[in-house]
Parts: sequence; C-alpha cells; structure tokens
Amino acid sequence: MLIENYPFTITRVGDISKPYLPITIINRENQKEINVFALIDTGADECALPATFALPLGHNLQSGYQKRISIGNGITIAYSHTVCINVFNFLTENVLIDFMPNLHIPLLGVKSFLSNFILKIDYPKKTFSII
Repeated sequence: MLIENYPFTITRVGDISKPYLPITIINRENQKEINVFALIDTGADECALPATFALPLGHNLQSGYQKRISIGNGITIAYSHTVCINVFNFLTENVLIDFMPNLHIPLLGVKSFLSNFILKIDYPKKTFSII
C-alpha cells in the first residue's frame, strides 16, 4: 500500500483537521460492510470501532469476547468481533476488533493495522503518508 501526502480531514464542524482514512469494514460471514472515515491513532494499541457498528455488520455486540480495557480517561468494556478492514485495496484478513460502547469514531491502532506500515505524519502540511 502506498498513500503519499494524503490530506488531513475535518469530520465535524469546528473540529481541527486530523489524519483520517476512508475505510471499508467488512464482516466476511455475511458480507455486510460499512464505509467510514477512521482516525489513525498511534496511541491506540488495537483498532476499535463504535459499538453502534456491530448491528449493521450483523454482529450481536454482547456476544463478542468481553474484556475490560484501559483508555485515556479510565477503564471501559469492549466486545471483540472479527472483521476485515479494507483501505485502498490493502485488506486485513479477519482480525479481532474491539467494539466500544462509548466510542464515537473508528480508530486504526498499532497491533492489527499500523504495525504493517511505515507512517509519516507532516503536521505543518497537514498530510500523512503510509508505505
């Protein structure tokens, strides 16, 4: 995968621009998918999705593997389900992703996504590259 000088994106009025990527989240069991922008988060160990994504993808949220995880403001519950993430024709095959009830934006974390690439973020130019 090669993404060069991809522009930061503003997803909400009044927010600052951030390194978001358009992704497709796919449930291979039923071929349901969601297209969304996900934030590149070098501080996140794992990828995470809002809990509201579970049902449209055909997952029963609470039937997933439940775990307590530490986040920036404390401890929360996450439910892990298997999905694939497609980004510009790079496909992660069936990775466990945490679905989190209090999360509002998808996060692309280190272990199951960013560890596959070299990431360069140019904050002054508000662009990023992934190779």
